[in-house]
Amino acid sequence: MRVAVVGAGIVGACTAWALARQGVRCTLFDRRQPMCETSRASSKLLHGGLRYLETGQFRLVGKALHARTDWLELAPHLCHRLEMLLPMYRDKGRSQFVISAGIRIYDVLALGSGFPRARVLKPSEVLALQPGLSPEGLVGAWAFFDAQMDDSALGNWVVDEFCDLGGDLVTEHEVRDLAELDDYDRIVNATGPWAMQLRETMPGKPSILLDWVRGSHIVLDRICPAAMLLEVPGSSRIFFILPYQGRTLIGTTEVRQSGPNNPGPSEDEIRYLLDAHNHYMTGAVAMRCDVVEAFSGVRPLLRSADNPSEATREWAFEQTGKVLHIYGGKWTTAKLQGDDAAHRILQ
Repeated sequence: MRVAVVGAGIVGACTAWALARQGVRCTLFDRRQPMCETSRASSKLLHGGLRYLETGQFRLVGKALHARTDWLELAPHLCHRLEMLLPMYRDKGRSQFVISAGIRIYDVLALGSGFPRARVLKPSEVLALQPGLSPEGLVGAWAFFDAQMDDSALGNWVVDEFCDLGGDLVTEHEVRDLAELDDYDRIVNATGPWAMQLRETMPGKPSILLDWVRGSHIVLDRICPAAMLLEVPGSSRIFFILPYQGRTLIGTTEVRQSGPNNPGPSEDEIRYLLDAHNHYMTGAVAMRCDVVEAFSGVRPLLRSADNPSEATREWAFEQTGKVLHIYGGKWTTAKLQGDDAAHRILQ
């Protein structure tokens, strides 16, 4: 059997890798280079998704919490555990009860993953770890663990593993019509944001629809003493302030758009992230001139909610003839998704 996988983002790469591990002759196509689109524009986290608990995605969070461990065992040189602080303020944002309940559920779902349990910090301990944080109304913080990775490097490591198993990688080759691949016994459409466009080259209406949601990040050329998960002022949205390669990474936005192409971060998004950062980091305020890099990625989310923040990060498949179309998903669970796709395409 010969299988073609279209799209060398993390989901396509993991699918091709899973097929190669089963001895299948597989060719992985990309219109540019591996990991050059959404897969390299993440928040650089391997995480369960604490905020997804609020929308009842317990199954997904549990899978992701254990998937972190798989990545750490497979490529310890490209990812590591990261302690995250979730500060709590008096009369601001979610209540201490809600935050504590969420953290405890997170710990229960992570049982057996090998990650340390969360702990409560006093205000003085929080400020010792993150001196620039506003102390006004601070009542403490939860400290819990997720993991951090270099998304581009880890994704390309997966591609290298695929190639080492005899897989063929074809780059700078855009597949515009799935009919081009008729010589293959099976085809996988793993083109992420562009999956719907490639699906349209086949007859019939798709059974699943995507939302295109742009997530933007900014980078400050300053050291970040501690990673934090915080609530956007005046909103229930969550954003991150993270140490990354000696700098500070801030993200992300969630802007719904009408198509898959990436326009890059807007000035409004950059200001939104700066304002959120400065609301909390009163001792380390950042200006527009302090932003040394800004990047965005378009996430292909399953259309499941009016508010993109509430949309599921699960994935779905659609089979049309010998073609398997992959929709949705998240970085942390990409290997599970690839294994699942490989199993389905070989049935």
